[in-house]
Amino acid sequence: MADAPAAPRPRTLFEKIWDRHVIRRFDDGACLVYIDRHFVFEVTSPQAFEALREAGRPVRRPQATFAVADHNIPTTRGRSDLSGEEDGRAQLKLLRENTRAAGISYFDMRDPRQGIVHVIGPEQGLTQPGLTIACGDSHTPTHGAFGAYAVGVGTSEVEHILATQTLLQRAPRTMRICAEGRLPLGVTSKDLILSIIGKIGMAGATGCAVEFAGATIRGLSMEGRMTVASMAIEAGARAGLIAPDATTAAYLAGRPFSPAGADWDRARAYWDTLFSDSDAAFDVEVAVRAEDVEPMVTWGTSPDDVVAVTGRVPDPAAVADPGKAEGMRRALDYMRLAPGQRMSDIRLDKVFIGSCTNGRIEDLRGVAEVVRGRRVAAHVTALVVPGSMQVKAQAEQEGVADILTAAGFEWREAGCSMCIGLNADRLNPGERCASTSNRNFEGRQGAGGLTHLVSPPMAAAAAINGHFVDVRKLAG
Repeated sequence: MADAPAAPRPRTLFEKIWDRHVIRRFDDGACLVYIDRHFVFEVTSPQAFEALREAGRPVRRPQATFAVADHNIPTTRGRSDLSGEEDGRAQLKLLRENTRAAGISYFDMRDPRQGIVHVIGPEQGLTQPGLTIACGDSHTPTHGAFGAYAVGVGTSEVEHILATQTLLQRAPRTMRICAEGRLPLGVTSKDLILSIIGKIGMAGATGCAVEFAGATIRGLSMEGRMTVASMAIEAGARAGLIAPDATTAAYLAGRPFSPAGADWDRARAYWDTLFSDSDAAFDVEVAVRAEDVEPMVTWGTSPDDVVAVTGRVPDPAAVADPGKAEGMRRALDYMRLAPGQRMSDIRLDKVFIGSCTNGRIEDLRGVAEVVRGRRVAAHVTALVVPGSMQVKAQAEQEGVADILTAAGFEWREAGCSMCIGLNADRLNPGERCASTSNRNFEGRQGAGGLTHLVSPPMAAAAAINGHFVDVRKLAG
């Protein structure tokens, strides 16, 4: 009598997607993985296209690649390919020429669909559960909020994907971060992920495909989930994933590139299989209590340098590890802060609201709720940069933009803006900024700029008061 077939091995969400896309496994452990969706933009693509031309190779699947202008572009009114800084103009010219020659769809600054690559992918329905997604930008894990395996790649890998529609990688380790409970009033998904990064450290998830799970995550909107997935990279993760559910499907229904009709039914049936089996094993497990999370503010030059707004700047002298203590001292010297200083005493020069982490309509609505009927402090310059032109149009239609401009915020066109400082929107040396972006590295927002990461409501409260304040008190 023949033996019964072995029961299928329990798998994580990541493993189910990975196994479906592996083309070949090599003896050294590397795998050739098929890439379903490829996003390119003006900064990391020119060298890749040039290398293809020199090698005489065409783009393998132009219909699987989508291009957008976002990092280097100006965000002021009346912008065009001829405006902005010299490097940006040159890169935009190359992107237009390269995409036209290859037959790749390009959302340029004149396109009403234009925006930050990690905003427009989901917005257009290009990001879908179960896909493998790659982009030459470190915050590509944002798309993992939809149950996709999404990774940032280097320029040489951009070239490889353009030429072959594949990527050579080793399977990462798996990690699950399970958040249970309900976030307190005034506490957002940005506070949650900053708290998690503060807990596990900037290297806590190094090399892992991190699945965010638990009732707290399931209770987030898609915008909130994208914020969490976006910042997985700040803990060292290769990717961040969240299992798709009814919230995911509701967001994607009717999007321009989403499946429709019978294709939608087939897609939904597949999406329903995308979850980690109950007995699947993870290499690392982390538990988080949502009710313990407070509004957070970074004090140093790494996203894990973070405390509650009600707290104080930590003292390196209280840290036993000499290497860590020295790193803290360097960060405090750069940030011009003193140990024991209250976070609420930190005075600000600028406020930036935007980025692929917090430039969506939900984020802007949250800012409007805080600033309605109030005014930006006289010494503060405050910018709001929508994540896409569709977000901008929606905010204008809803009256959100009117509330923001009445409060004294500058209302800009869509783009990466001050998140990265590759364009004209940057900090001057010594200027201190409350930012809803994702990184507070030295010089990230401009040489010598001092960046504090916060949620959109916290940034709004800081803009009104001119210093950090617990938004829960401001909002009553």
